[in-house]
Amino acid sequence: MSKTTDILIVGGAPRSDLLPNEIRQEHKGRRTRRKLIWGIFGVVLLVFVGTGASYYFALTSQTQLAVAQNRTNELLLEQQKYTEVRIVQDELSTVEAGQRVGAATEVDWKSYIDKIEASLPANVAIMEVVIDGASPLADYTQPEAPLQGMRVATLTFGAWTSALPDTDAWLVALSALPGFTDANPDSIKFDEEVQLYETVVTMHINEGAWSERFVPEDEKAANQDAADDAESEQTAKEED
Repeated sequence: MSKTTDILIVGGAPRSDLLPNEIRQEHKGRRTRRKLIWGIFGVVLLVFVGTGASYYFALTSQTQLAVAQNRTNELLLEQQKYTEVRIVQDELSTVEAGQRVGAATEVDWKSYIDKIEASLPANVAIMEVVIDGASPLADYTQPEAPLQGMRVATLTFGAWTSALPDTDAWLVALSALPGFTDANPDSIKFDEEVQLYETVVTMHINEGAWSERFVPEDEKAANQDAADDAESEQTAKEED
């Protein structure tokens, strides 16, 4: 059994609620229904807004797609105008690639022989030269001895001198030429008929002697830097 405590308010305004409880419940129900109606209206409004936004974005995307397709068609039409130019460019690229492949193992032998003559003493005359070079279609035969360097060509020349040649000085001078791998005097003999010494020298050269006529300058510089780095590493290893 619960106990109810009545509070007596002295001097308060007299009032009395004579409204039936059914009426009060009806008012409460109206407020609840009004809230539900406004809630449903808000949901419907959000649905309409979401549908409208989706339709707008879809329409915008379709418009952009149509513009892009029209632009693509215009570009294709423009490309058709330059079809012959593209064919010529492709042919030029093919020719340039063929030039690079065909001249990949090319050595400017006249210039190289001139450098050999310039490196030797003034009293040395080169009378005959035999060249065995690499081909773009086949690799050059490499030595089987482990201490011999890689080469792309072999150059054998006969040099004539009036005095006994200092071949050691010759080899030192030849080693400064581009692409030098090694050199060796094969024979030295005195020709009684012409009163001259004939010295036969066999010289091997590597990729550094290639002329690279059709290689761009920036690529040549990059290749040279790579070769210098490799040579520096090899020198460091030999010193260690």
